[in-house]
Amino acid sequence: MESLPEFYYVLPSPPYVLLIASLLASIASGVAFEAVLKQSVREWSKSRSTRSLANLQGFQLLVPFWGMAGGICIFLSSGMEIFGFPAKLAYMIALPLTVFISWLVWSQLGKILTQLQQGGSQALDLDSLL
Repeated sequence: MESLPEFYYVLPSPPYVLLIASLLASIASGVAFEAVLKQSVREWSKSRSTRSLANLQGFQLLVPFWGMAGGICIFLSSGMEIFGFPAKLAYMIALPLTVFISWLVWSQLGKILTQLQQGGSQALDLDSLL
């Protein structure tokens, strides 16, 4: 019977469960984000209150957004780990990337809500530009 060498390298098992769980968490948070955003815009549209649409980016909308961002960060890092990246390096890449993209999306959402408030839904009619 042949014995194993004294020093051998064991590859860690890839985090497939974490990949799937983070994807499902991101999807669930995205559905909640969409529902809260639609409800807030619908309420603002009915009342046309003095409260600006950009102020709708409050805590109710921020929590599902953070859920999406967190799920995406874990999804990205798990995906990199599946392809052989060490866990620390995967998170060192995924975290700044997710924070930067989340900041871009959040600021763009604020601009779109401001544009919607100033010009109504016609301001967002992209088909008229073609």
